[in-house]
Amino acid sequence: MFEIGTSLREARHRRGVELVQAEVATKVRAKYLRALEDERFELLPSPTYVKGFLRTYAEYLGLEGQLYVDEYASRFVAEDEAAERRAARRPGSRAAERRNRRFETVGVLAALAVVAAITIVVIGAWTSSSHPTSLVKTTAATGAARIATPHYLLITAVRGSSYLAIHRNGPSGPIVFQGTIMRGHTEPFDGSHFWLTASDPENLTIRVGGRIVSISGSRPVVLTVTPSGWQLS
Repeated sequence: MFEIGTSLREARHRRGVELVQAEVATKVRAKYLRALEDERFELLPSPTYVKGFLRTYAEYLGLEGQLYVDEYASRFVAEDEAAERRAARRPGSRAAERRNRRFETVGVLAALAVVAAITIVVIGAWTSSSHPTSLVKTTAATGAARIATPHYLLITAVRGSSYLAIHRNGPSGPIVFQGTIMRGHTEPFDGSHFWLTASDPENLTIRVGGRIVSISGSRPVVLTVTPSGWQLS
């Protein structure tokens, strides 16, 4: 175990680098670099940002970036996740309420799916008996449309690189992408529920459902993607 912030600060002083110089070189805002040195991780947008910025800053200072990420994860992320799990198990907690609502929603969707399946079977039986040729054409057209459907979330680095982290279903959901997307590269994602962060959104073109997400400025962004569109946080 070692002091993350103190180690970073001492390494910067040994190299004779000011925070402003480090900001230009790493493309990480100076206030976030200072937060890392002070171990004020709560000042950063999310643990995903902390890990990405820690790796970038440590490697810029000639240190082993993964070592700092692992140290942060073992000391802080594990504690936060354990606290969240304890809170979620408490009756009446917000997490428990969200979980109950999620179960209720799943039950309703399952019931609707059963009703829809029965309806499709009934309509299919009637159509096949009265219009068999039409049914074949309709089925073929539906299959072609399904194949032609584009990825719901499409991210392209057009002006430069950017650190990118994407979770499915929300910030605590499984990670589907984490790392730097380089200029000229495109990353497609299937599905319609995502939570993503981007350190340099001005370098990216983000499409949700075929529509370009309009992002102004050059500050890191947090974007929530749902079947109905997107929302910037």
